[in-house]
Order: sequence, then C-alpha cells, then structure tokens
Amino acid sequence: MIEKSDNTESKTVRESSALVGLGGSLNQLNAVGEADWIEVIHRMEEVYNNVLRYQVELEEKNSALEEAQQFILSVLAAMSDILIVCNRHGMVQEVNQAMLDLLGRSRAEIVGHPLLELLGDDDGARYFDAMLREQSVRDCEVHFLSMSGTLLPVALNCTSRYDVHGRQAGMVLVGRPLGELHKAYHALNRAHEELKVAQQQLVHSEKMASLGKLVAGVAHELNNPISFVLGNVHALQRYRERFSTYLDAIHGGVSPEECAALRQGLHIDRMLHDLGPLIEGTVEGAERTRDIVQDLRRFSVIDREEGKVFDLHEVVKSAIHWATRDAKSMIRVTLNCPSVMGVSGTAGQIHQVVVNLVQNAVDATDGLTSPLLEISGNLDSGQWLLIFHDNGPGIEEARLTSIFDPFFTTKPVGQGVGLGLSISYGIVERHGGKLSAANHPSGGALFTMALPVAIDPSES
Repeated sequence: MIEKSDNTESKTVRESSALVGLGGSLNQLNAVGEADWIEVIHRMEEVYNNVLRYQVELEEKNSALEEAQQFILSVLAAMSDILIVCNRHGMVQEVNQAMLDLLGRSRAEIVGHPLLELLGDDDGARYFDAMLREQSVRDCEVHFLSMSGTLLPVALNCTSRYDVHGRQAGMVLVGRPLGELHKAYHALNRAHEELKVAQQQLVHSEKMASLGKLVAGVAHELNNPISFVLGNVHALQRYRERFSTYLDAIHGGVSPEECAALRQGLHIDRMLHDLGPLIEGTVEGAERTRDIVQDLRRFSVIDREEGKVFDLHEVVKSAIHWATRDAKSMIRVTLNCPSVMGVSGTAGQIHQVVVNLVQNAVDATDGLTSPLLEISGNLDSGQWLLIFHDNGPGIEEARLTSIFDPFFTTKPVGQGVGLGLSISYGIVERHGGKLSAANHPSGGALFTMALPVAIDPSES
C-alpha cells in the first residue's frame, strides 16, 4: 500500500514555530520604531502565505497519491492473470483478486502466510527455492492448492524485485491458470483428429469417384479374358464328354476296328492336339483377370502402409492404363521417364494423383482432332520431376491461383466437384513434394509433380 509523504507537513511545522518565535519577540520590541513594526508585519504575512501554499501543495500531493493508489488497485483488480508479491523470506505480501478467485480463499488466508503453503507439489517448492537463491528460473509450471484441495496448474513467470540499495527484497510472480488452456488443447486435439479422419474419408471418397469413371473400361477389360476362359472351359467340357465315351468303349471290350472308328468319329486326335493351347489360354486368361483385379484393389483400397519405397515409373504406367481405358477422345499418351524412379511413400495415393492428372488432360483435350498428353520425368536436385503437358486450351491466368482450392472446378455442373486437384495437392505435399500448375509457352496446361528421391537403406 502507498503511504502519504510528510515532508510538506514538517515544513509547515517549522514555519509555524518561526511565527510563534516572532510573536514572542514582540514583547521585547516595545521600544522599536514604526518602520520596524511594519517589517515584522510583512514577515508575518509572508510566513502565513507560505503556510497556506504549503498546505495546498500537501493536499494536492495527497490527492495525487490517493488517485495513484486507486489506479494501481483498479489495475490489480482488473487483471485476469494472477499476481503474487512475496518478501525475500517467502511470505506473501500482496495478491490480486484473480488469485483469491482461483484458490477460493480470502485475503487474510493468503497475505502474511508462506507461499509454500499454497503450493501443491514438490516442483513448485523447488522453483520457489531457486528464485529465492536468485538462480535462473524465470518461467515454470506449478500447481496451487485450492481451498477444496484441488490441484490447479498455473504457468508462472517469476521475477526478483530489489530495494533502493540493490538488494533482493523478494519476488513478483505473475501467472495464468492452465485449466481452461488444457481443455482448449484437448478440444483442439480432438478436432484435429476428427479432421484427419474426415480428410481420409474425403480422399477415399474422391478415389471411389475416380474409380467410378473407370467402370466402363474395367468391364471391357475384364470381359475379354473372362469370355476367353469361359469359351475354353466350355470346349474342355465337351472334350471331357467325348473322352469319357471313348474310354468307356475301350474298357467295355469293343473290337479294335470299332475302337478305331469311334476314335475317328469323336475326333480324339484333334482334341488331344487342342488340349495344350486350350489349357494355356485358360491359364493366361485367368492370370490376366487376376492382374486386373489386383490393380483395381491397389487403386481402391484404403492405404494402410506408408513410408514404403516404390517405383514411380511403374505407378505412372499403371495409372495411364486405367485412366485412358474409357477415354472418349482416344488421347495419345507418351511417356519418357527413367526406367526406375524410387520414391518413398504410399504408392496407392500417388497412383490416385497421376490418374487424376491424366483424367484432367483427357477432359481438357476432349473434342480435339489429335489429343496428346506428354509425360516426362527427370532428376533435379534430389527430386523426381514428373511433368504433364497436354495440347488442350490451357488454364485461364485468373484461375491459376485458385486451381488447387477445394471445390474449385472449371468443369460443367455435374462433371466435377472440384476436389481432385485439391486432394492431389495435399497428397503430394504429405509426401514431401510439391504440385504446381502453369501454362506451357507453346500452349496447353502444364502440371509438375516433384517428389523426393527415396534413399536406398542398403546405401545408408
């Protein structure tokens, strides 16, 4: 608390004493002349005026002190952070209202008591002791003990305070309760986890939407080998019946002449000659069907394995195959890349990005006489650069800055929701790379995907 100054009051007392002294001297100055009396009266008036002036100054200073004190008290009461002032022995000298509200205690229960009584853990006592010994502790987290016995986490800033002689007089501790902050952190963390789940679902939904565009091509792709296998199986079934008839006749004891005639009539020799190609063709068709299904599963399944090294060249070839199966414009795609392009990450996600970029090129060149997409790859400063250049109309300059924004699309309503490039951008970014868009000087759109080169563990 601030105390009033008594300097002005002391001065007033001295002036009053001087006035009394002058009054006493009047009895001894009866013989003094009139001029001397006038001088004495002037001196008395001067002293009286000084007394009045000093009194006014004293009242003004006391009023200023009271205003300053009220200002400081209002500031302390308005602080949302807690404030504790201790002496060098650790006794609490002052606290603000925020500290009283936090602990649920009265001022009398805190002021004049050791700070250690308010701390609820050993760490707080250790920090406090280090501050008293003027060590380097400045920011710390301690737990105060509330009136109900609850431990309240508080982030404290501890600063020593010094007297006029430069000696440590105690500490000033300013802190902020962390209870609400912890709740906000947990809420933020929960929201982040929910956002990650939603993002994964969004990526998978976009992948399924892209897969839906390939259904017609996939149906045609599967129809050929399945039809081929089915035809061969029907032929093998007919051959089985004829072989059974021929073998039953042999085991039935028919004559050699009848056996030879039956063999010729059932075309046994021709069927024996056809068995090898039929079986080989059936196996080939089944293997082709298996490969198609595996490619589909690789593209549609939710990715669970991350950080695996894969060949980007093989992923690009597979993506081109699937993205152009149902291409209405019959686009011609050229691929000029190194035979092996090692990348670390999730092959299925990068496959999705390439399919999306190829599909965009197919849509952009729809209606052209000779649609073309050129894909080239090269190594640059520890990154694989994969460049997609089509001969379409390109991208409007005003839209280049928004091309990767969610739900931004240049396609007509019903042909796109504007998530493909946005999701692709995020996938490439999570793989440590970058996806950019521009217009080629010779015309057409230019998309560049940069991915870090994978480090072979055997070489590290």
